[in-house]
Amino acid sequence: MTRPSQGAVPSPNIWHHPETYEIENHAADPDGVIESAMRATTDWSGRTFLDLGCGTGFHLARWAETAREVIGVEPHPDLVSMARRRVRRLGNTQVRQGTAQEIPLPDASVDVMQARWAYFFGPGCEPGLAELDRVMRRGGTAFVIDNDASRSTFGGWFRRGYPMIDPDAVERFWSQRGWTRQPLDIRWSFANRTDFEAVVRIEFDAATAAHVLSTYDGFEVDYAVNLWIRGF
Repeated sequence: MTRPSQGAVPSPNIWHHPETYEIENHAADPDGVIESAMRATTDWSGRTFLDLGCGTGFHLARWAETAREVIGVEPHPDLVSMARRRVRRLGNTQVRQGTAQEIPLPDASVDVMQARWAYFFGPGCEPGLAELDRVMRRGGTAFVIDNDASRSTFGGWFRRGYPMIDPDAVERFWSQRGWTRQPLDIRWSFANRTDFEAVVRIEFDAATAAHVLSTYDGFEVDYAVNLWIRGF
């Protein structure tokens, strides 16, 4: 039986519920706020783009529209297979099994890196940051997208579900390592209440999910994220 790459940090949502997470991918940031902010920072046209923790490859085709080469790296073999099927007709895209701590790429081979809600959640991700130092080319740009638990409706739910994560400590961690924070306001917008409820249940523990679903009636939510940016 195939297993996740050694050292992989288990993901409680996409690893066990890829079909439901696909619904979440469609619901998260339908206005493209995150991508617009990334493009305002750097242009990846004709360059090598690494999607680290690419999951089922949801975003790979988008990067492939303008990048010279796109590489998705994902530790879970089932998700790697899904991502490979997804991009099999794209001539400039490949998916490799690997982790942020051991990126399966040569030194100085990446121009732009994105990690979207994957591995880089602040304290504890130092091995992955060391790997970024190794694989990023001079003049490259790295992006990390994570939840901003200090504000928004979703941020309040996140604080309730993950009280061990201190937003101030996370911000200090990134700032002390030379990353710049760009706060963004996005939407979590679902087609219907059923989809919303399904995703809430894979994102939070049972008690937090029950609280959210009993106190919130809609299926569109204001959602704050941090875009962390570092040049190399």
